[in-house]
Amino acid sequence: MVSAPTLADARDALDTVHDPEVPVLTINDLGILRDVAVEDGAVTVTITPTYSGCPAMDHIKGRIEETLRGVGFADVNVKTVLSPAWTTDWMTEEGKRKLEEFGIASPRPTTVTLRLPIRCPHCGSKDTSEVSRFGSTACKALYRCNACLEPFDHFKEI
Repeated sequence: MVSAPTLADARDALDTVHDPEVPVLTINDLGILRDVAVEDGAVTVTITPTYSGCPAMDHIKGRIEETLRGVGFADVNVKTVLSPAWTTDWMTEEGKRKLEEFGIASPRPTTVTLRLPIRCPHCGSKDTSEVSRFGSTACKALYRCNACLEPFDHFKEI
């Protein structure tokens, strides 16, 4: 007899679901995975989009369903909640490290009230300039390093 998948199985499986816009991040790294519950063999996953109109959410929901069915859950329910609103403070430190390694400057804590310079993820210089408030996606801004002259995205604080 095969045992039913557990909460640990669900969490392990969800650690393989990546954000389609920033593929180095899992949904857990990004902080959009809010809750996972298993009851009577059914799994319910609660997610919060980075913003209410995020076009990646349908894809992410489909990947969650596919991944959990792949580890043996027949009954998968994905709930989207908008409140409280997602914040970059929910990103994991591991996720922020992955962003830096990928060449995207990670967000600063939203509690910072000073406008601190954005550090270049390529050379580490703080001598950077914002080129455009909107980068390759709405959640990123485009910057250029004045030291190494490389362009880079900055994941905006929300």
